[in-house]
Amino acid sequence: QFYFSEDQTATKDASQEESESIPEYTAEEEREDNRLWRTVVIGEQEQRIDMKVIEPYKKVISHGGYYGDGLNAIIVFAACFLPDSSRTDYNYVMENLFLYVISTLELMVAEDYMIVYLNGATPRRKMPGLGWMKKCYQMIDRRLRKNLKSFIIVHPSWFIRTILAVTRPFISSKFSSKIQYVNTLAELREMIPMEYVHIPDSI
Repeated sequence: QFYFSEDQTATKDASQEESESIPEYTAEEEREDNRLWRTVVIGEQEQRIDMKVIEPYKKVISHGGYYGDGLNAIIVFAACFLPDSSRTDYNYVMENLFLYVISTLELMVAEDYMIVYLNGATPRRKMPGLGWMKKCYQMIDRRLRKNLKSFIIVHPSWFIRTILAVTRPFISSKFSSKIQYVNTLAELREMIPMEYVHIPDSI
């Protein structure tokens, strides 16, 4: 895509503009553009993700292998990799990260799945707001909502427990029944295969 500033266009007369050919968009430039921006379709709407701004936070979501029979995926969400809310562009980063998380989830999940939410080593300032989490849940399509079998919160803080207790009346009972608290990694190991679950060093 090429843009001209107003003063540039003003200095060019029509004859000049007609005779000048538009510079070609090289394959390298196209690759670079794809690296910086990713177009995804979420809920039948096309969205563009600023990949450059979320680069440091992409580790927030990862594939943790499978459980049971078939393609039952373990999706790991590590809250410690979320951006710090003191960033001046925090809302912009979170908006793009939200799109990245949703689109990545759609790519990773084939059948039933569980989400392992690693809450350890996450200071309050990095905790995603309740509105952000609610929006994530609402934006994932019906198939993903239906196929989510359990939402395991590892090392739940008092803050998370309080939020979930307060919002329980507004959350569907079906979703509430999927939430499980796990206090230690040893307890988690007894529940799911941990071979491919990446636990950050800080946790």
